[in-house]
Amino acid sequence: MPNVVLFHAEGCHLCEKARAVLRAELGEAFEEVDISGDDALEERYREWLPVVEIDGQRAFVYFVDPAALRRKVAQSPG
Repeated sequence: MPNVVLFHAEGCHLCEKARAVLRAELGEAFEEVDISGDDALEERYREWLPVVEIDGQRAFVYFVDPAALRRKVAQSPG
């Protein structure tokens, strides 16, 4: 199973939608990282939230397409 990470922040409605898609497709098989209060993470991700990375590669920003997520996870060597 690949390493899937959701970068999010409190109060981000798009982050909630992305989390719902990830849970529907992957169950609990993904990590969540709240960027709030971490200057380095906020600088890197804030304008793109939510961000989903698969095996360290940015796969989605703003929205997560369920079919594309399934395809990317299936194609991942992880």
